[in-house]
Amino acid sequence: TIRPVRRSYYDPSSAPGKGVVWEWENDSGSWTPYDMDVGITIQRAYEKQHPWVDLSAIGFCYVIDFATMGQINRQTQRKRRVRRRLDMVYPLVSGTLPKSQSWPASPGAAAAPPVPACACPQCLLVMSVKATVSAPGPGTATLQPRKAPPAPPTAPKASVLAPGAKVPNGMAPVRGSLKPLAAQGGRRQAASTPALSSASSTTSPPGTGSGKASRPGLGTLNRSHLQRLAIAQSRVLIASGVPTVPVKNLTGSSPVNPALAGITGILMSAAGLPVCLTRPPKLVLHPPPVSKSEIQSIPGISHTCRKTTKKQAKKGKTPEEVLKKYLQKVRHPPDEDCTICMERLSAPSGYKGPQPALKPDLVGKLVKCGHVFHLHCLVAMYNNGNKDGSLQCPTCKTIYGVKTGTQPPGKMEYHIIPHTLPGHSDCKTIRIIYNIPPGVQGPEHPNPGKSFTARGFPRHCYLPDSEKGRKVLKLLLVAWDRRLIFAIGTSSTTGESDTVIWNEIHHKTEFGSNLTGHGYPDINYLDNVLAELAAQGITEESLAQEKD
Repeated sequence: TIRPVRRSYYDPSSAPGKGVVWEWENDSGSWTPYDMDVGITIQRAYEKQHPWVDLSAIGFCYVIDFATMGQINRQTQRKRRVRRRLDMVYPLVSGTLPKSQSWPASPGAAAAPPVPACACPQCLLVMSVKATVSAPGPGTATLQPRKAPPAPPTAPKASVLAPGAKVPNGMAPVRGSLKPLAAQGGRRQAASTPALSSASSTTSPPGTGSGKASRPGLGTLNRSHLQRLAIAQSRVLIASGVPTVPVKNLTGSSPVNPALAGITGILMSAAGLPVCLTRPPKLVLHPPPVSKSEIQSIPGISHTCRKTTKKQAKKGKTPEEVLKKYLQKVRHPPDEDCTICMERLSAPSGYKGPQPALKPDLVGKLVKCGHVFHLHCLVAMYNNGNKDGSLQCPTCKTIYGVKTGTQPPGKMEYHIIPHTLPGHSDCKTIRIIYNIPPGVQGPEHPNPGKSFTARGFPRHCYLPDSEKGRKVLKLLLVAWDRRLIFAIGTSSTTGESDTVIWNEIHHKTEFGSNLTGHGYPDINYLDNVLAELAAQGITEESLAQEKD
């Protein structure tokens, strides 16, 4: 797969030239930089001391309020923090700037010596399209720009032709796919796209004194203009009944997906194929609003809320007393290694820490799984864990006793809402709401006495209100009571340390979509989460133990 790359140059007086980077705060609390063009637009308004800037002109439905340093979504009114950094200085280039190697051509690129073109079929197709769209002619839709940038490097110099002039050799104008756009879609798109005109209409050649700028072809359009033109073209094609080829991921969090979709559409259009650009599925994290009267308790489950506060009490007085319940002494150790210290079982333990009140050469076998270890090593492993009276075999993960975790204090709510999940249209939905506040780590946590953060709470999760879904909920309640749903550690998403993280029991946090893999439909999810709960020692037998 061949993908285009580009290297951009900016004026030293622009935002990147000054080392200015504008960033917005995402849901995890980390900062994400704006696209370069957006950052330049924000910085330009900031330097002019405008109180705010509306980004809808460049294709984004946000308003940046400089007074509060916030980003406001014009549709949802959601507000995020923004910040301005001054520590991202880009290297300066002296002398004549090289010609931009990307396409469409960068408006600010200066002339450079021609570079030998690649002869592969894809590059030949790209170069032919570049030459085509940079030459306006009869039937070519063009945009009236603010400034007339130079033509792409491989095409002859593009100039606006007077009526009746012939197109030079090798500069065939784009016809067909763009002609219906100018003819049928121009009025419909007048409010949302730049004014389109045909090169066959009356124009003024350069130097006639009319004061109007020349009209370059599609090669000078920026990303948002190309997207609008492609959408208008696809609407015309759909309305005319022409079969269309969908090109998804028109929009995204980075400019890569839209750029690839646009390039694909242009190449297919140049090859004579009709193109329909479609937007990707929408992320649906939450259900429609639900009133309190519509919320129902779950039959067979008492209450609608659980809280955890203090750490559960230890189940044994000393590590030796705890291990005695799960071990059998071995008089004649097998000729193999202890998988904890990697010393031979026939030799003393290799553990060098605080010595327990046991002989270092004693060996024990776990009664369920039969794996054999030095008693010294097992005591050290137990002391380094949660010390809750349970033990987990380091070889096969078999759990002895009741395993508990280090989840910080919080609240778990659960109820039924009158909406259905994708793939579960035959039942309503169980909604679980976890809420854990930030606090200070206790003695069982990685850094006792240090504060921890709790990002993204309250967290909403969803289960189908089916027989198996209710079974999963009951086991999740056991996991919550045993403090196994969350832990304190380092986030694999943001890299932040000393924060609340999920603890190996997956939850579905998307209600109406599955774009992140944490939503529905997922026919294997309920079985998978039952297996994950079993790995934590939580099965149907645990429900009977909790009742006892």
